[in-house]
Amino acid sequence: MCVSRMKDGYIFSFMSSTTDAPAPVPVSGWGRTAPTAARLTSPRSPDAVLRAVAEAAGPGGRRGVIARGLGRSYGDAAQNAGGTVVDMTGLDRIRSVDAENGVVVCQAGVSLHRLMQALLPLGWFVPVTPGTRHVTVGGAICADVHGKNHHADGSFTRHVRSFELLTADGTVRTVTPDGTPDLFRATAGGMGLTGIVLEATVELRPVRTSMMTVDTERATDLDDLMARMAAGDHLYPYSVAWIDLLARGARTGRAVLTRGHHAEPDALPRRLRRTPLDFRPGTLPAAPRLVPDGLLRPSTVGLFNELWYRRAPRARYGELQRIPTFFHPLDGLPHWNRIYGPSGFVQYQFVVGHGQETALRRIVEWIGRHGCPAFLAVLKRFGPGDPGWLSFPMPGWTLALDLPATLPGLPGLLDGLDELVAAADGRVYLAKDSRLRPELLGRMYPRLEDFRRLRREIDPRGVFTSDLARRLSL
Repeated sequence: MCVSRMKDGYIFSFMSSTTDAPAPVPVSGWGRTAPTAARLTSPRSPDAVLRAVAEAAGPGGRRGVIARGLGRSYGDAAQNAGGTVVDMTGLDRIRSVDAENGVVVCQAGVSLHRLMQALLPLGWFVPVTPGTRHVTVGGAICADVHGKNHHADGSFTRHVRSFELLTADGTVRTVTPDGTPDLFRATAGGMGLTGIVLEATVELRPVRTSMMTVDTERATDLDDLMARMAAGDHLYPYSVAWIDLLARGARTGRAVLTRGHHAEPDALPRRLRRTPLDFRPGTLPAAPRLVPDGLLRPSTVGLFNELWYRRAPRARYGELQRIPTFFHPLDGLPHWNRIYGPSGFVQYQFVVGHGQETALRRIVEWIGRHGCPAFLAVLKRFGPGDPGWLSFPMPGWTLALDLPATLPGLPGLLDGLDELVAAADGRVYLAKDSRLRPELLGRMYPRLEDFRRLRREIDPRGVFTSDLARRLSL
């Protein structure tokens, strides 16, 4: 292999590989609903990633290649039927940490969990974390993940200074928001279809403890919940509401609203002040492998929702919680996706803009009328839109819910939700999608044609592709 430097990166040329191609293996998303078979390769260095892409782009690589992190995309974004899937978790080095200014340089396979382990003792926290910390930095960029602080801080890529991107021609480009804005916007939220992120430089958030100061309130219905969030979210960096989607009538949309700050040292009990930045996630026993389909029915989920709502305090302020408890409660239960049974589940997430509160209420009522057994349902407020052309967040309200794949009439139910969301000028989250009809995509993402144009320019042969890309003609 020979290497020559370019202004914005490198160009590599390759000799053909003499190794046998790996046999296809099943690959699926976290929802486990639509597995497909692909050749899975696990490189341990950037050079090995480059070789894998070169082979996929060669005569025998007609089905292309897509990168994969820790597999937390719920749908088919990191699947590539008949092609190559590159497992990036072997590129997990933290290159450098600027502990004075709060900047980390790391390879794309580093997880947010690992960053927390390394950075919290230094007084820094990741700028944005979704509902799981088991997400790679590369995945966080390509899905442009959001968290409980979007209303205050935006999505993950707002805090990315630069990243190294391997494109289809074998070039590794240094991509920045100002120097290469179009490529940055196409990659942020672009689901890995512009290339493979190899390394990134990310700005961090300063913290003084690994604890959170948390306020909890019960909301009697959806209007009460939205009023509380609209009036008070600006006082908190983090805000999220669990919502009961089975409640009907006057209780429609009742919820438990949880908001928090990073705790200051003087808020800690004396026993914790000696090690205020200690990070101990802890785990429960893994969910059992054999969980029957049909366990999560409207009757059982309705009982759970009733107990969960009544168990929550009407109002509690200043409770101390550990970071994993506040941000990632499900991470404490390994393989929690098994609780939906062998058929898996669909997570559906949409956003509608401010001014579409009536549409949101109509959607929540519609879900309730259909008796959807969703016990993991959360509502958040989004702030200003994000840089990516396919970034999901836009100013407004976002609702995410999990539904068992065996729910009777589920395809028609989700198609109906898509129509309601599109009619309200909203959109669904591609990192969680596995069944959206392609004709709706342009209505939901107005910069879609810009994304397609740039992708054709930098990857005219479609080397980087996925089941998601083929299904939606991205």
